[in-house]
Amino acid sequence: MILTLVAIATLHRQALKLPSVFSDNMVLQRDVAIPFFGSANPNEAVSVQLNGQTATCTASPNGRWMLKLPALQAGGPFTAYVQSSNTTAEVKNVMVGEVWLCSGQSNMELTESAADDYSQALEEANPAVRMFTVAQRASDDPIADAKGTWVPATKHSIGAFSAVAWSFGRELQNHLNVPIGLINASWGGTRAEAWTSRDALIADPTLKPIVDSYLEELKDFPAKFAAFKIELKEWIASRSDTGNEGFLNGWENRNVDDASWHKVNLPGTIDTMEPSEEGQPFDGAAWFRRTFVLPDGWTGKALRLELGPIADYDDAYVNGTKVGFTKMSNQDAARTPRSYRIAPGILLQGENSIAVRVYASQGACGFTGMDDQMRIVLDKDDSDDPVALAGEWKERVERKLDTTVLAPHMPLGPGSPRVPGSLFNGLIAPLVPFGIKGVIWYQGESNVGEADRYKLLFQTLIRDWRQHWGAGQFPFYFVQLPNYKARKDEPSESSWAELREAQAAALKLNFTGMATTIDLGNEGTIHPKNKREVGRRLALIALSRDYGEHVPYSGPMYHYLSQNGVSIRVFFQHVEDGLKTDDGKAPTGFAIAGDDHRFYWADARIEGTSIVLSNANVPHPVAVRYLWADNPKSNLRSLAGLPAIPFRTDDWSGTGGQ
Repeated sequence: MILTLVAIATLHRQALKLPSVFSDNMVLQRDVAIPFFGSANPNEAVSVQLNGQTATCTASPNGRWMLKLPALQAGGPFTAYVQSSNTTAEVKNVMVGEVWLCSGQSNMELTESAADDYSQALEEANPAVRMFTVAQRASDDPIADAKGTWVPATKHSIGAFSAVAWSFGRELQNHLNVPIGLINASWGGTRAEAWTSRDALIADPTLKPIVDSYLEELKDFPAKFAAFKIELKEWIASRSDTGNEGFLNGWENRNVDDASWHKVNLPGTIDTMEPSEEGQPFDGAAWFRRTFVLPDGWTGKALRLELGPIADYDDAYVNGTKVGFTKMSNQDAARTPRSYRIAPGILLQGENSIAVRVYASQGACGFTGMDDQMRIVLDKDDSDDPVALAGEWKERVERKLDTTVLAPHMPLGPGSPRVPGSLFNGLIAPLVPFGIKGVIWYQGESNVGEADRYKLLFQTLIRDWRQHWGAGQFPFYFVQLPNYKARKDEPSESSWAELREAQAAALKLNFTGMATTIDLGNEGTIHPKNKREVGRRLALIALSRDYGEHVPYSGPMYHYLSQNGVSIRVFFQHVEDGLKTDDGKAPTGFAIAGDDHRFYWADARIEGTSIVLSNANVPHPVAVRYLWADNPKSNLRSLAGLPAIPFRTDDWSGTGGQ
């Protein structure tokens, strides 16, 4: 129970209610007045008590109320008592510390269990860091409550944390030694306009057409939605499981020859084990096998095979006997932990085999839970230690579906996360004005190709959130998109480079900061797994800008240039004591051009805190571009090891886009 109701309201009256973000294990922002808000009976008095502090208010005629407690220093655990005339709610295990809102699309959403430092995170799990993950809901109108629960970081829970947010929070906790609260409001594949309030979009003449276009499209929504349902049904049918070919080949049997199968570590998915060269997720059927030794005294007993959640559907065999399965008719299969009974007599004394056929039709294929969810236990008896199943298995692909045929997009309409303002309404508005220190943001991939508009849109989003909170210009730190896609041999235009430039333009707003990740990406996947360093770089900004630690937080940033005949010199900010390359070679990624606008790779050398550039084909260079590509090769660093930030000195037309 999140709330303990000490007195129950009568049926004809509206019970006191707190949004889910005010729940057991929550973290409140220290050193500022603490907002509490919710609903009650119209015009009813409401009071909140916490650690000796009390505040009262009166609910409005529509039953909404908000008050602020006096500021508290970091500490806890406390119990908050929220009281109306007929109801008292208790919120337990409350901590006071630093609270950050963590938002964006899939690279913020990506969980720690899918990151490359998961095993390390399990060892570092710290309940002083707590996360509230906002349930995903798109709405045409602002909603009052964002569903979710506060969860302390333990080895049992940390796998479900946002990996970037966890890394950021861990760094802060290690340095500040205070409780850290992380509110994760993220949704993969989403655009910045969905995270911006519709009022803010309408107020800007350049952005208003985004809303106008949606309202126009909405007129035909019923017909489009009917057609979409037909297309979706046909697409799903095209990806149905047409037969268990591995079973026909005997792959479930105890003594099958699996010497040629791949060694893999579970939990995990095909995408993390065998990344696709095209960057597409694996869809199809794959088999996973391993052996284990039955503990003494377990022979003849009923056991349970537990495998955690599996994406998407599965058939499980022990010693060749099917012990359980999950059908495609289970629409929540990818989030359902598997637990199958192993009847007495199936297992043998000594070595036994497990074989699991996994079929995925819409994304990742494999085991998506945590290590301790994969085990064999005594059925209805937990007196003995379980048999751990996480670790080395063998894997073989049965068949692969064509992933180039994409699912049809739901047309823009109510409930779509692509609708302008829909994610602000469904995930952000319910949090306002919960006390936060600031925001970390990782988004932009879905707006690539629209850099001109994004430059304005992103800054509008930042201003919009700050205005709604009404708490001043709180810190807003964001991740500049990493390198991605195939590397090109010659300088060229790049929509990814332009989007990065549009992101960097937000640095002109007060109290913003940018973590550059141009060296952390991956050519083959839009979801690089090194989220630990992403979170660390965001934390460096906060530690320096907000918490008074003297640490470098930015890589070298373009400052100005000077022309000198056949060469051109670039000067940088944030270089501390100098520049270096991480491989000891000359700096790479610089291109220069003359008045003809034709760029050539530059010969580059470091001179103190500047770079001198030249190329025989450019006798009078006038413009410089650095890392201006989808996936540039980067080796220039500050002495602190942070990468130099991509830039261009020209404003010549590129891919642009609206």
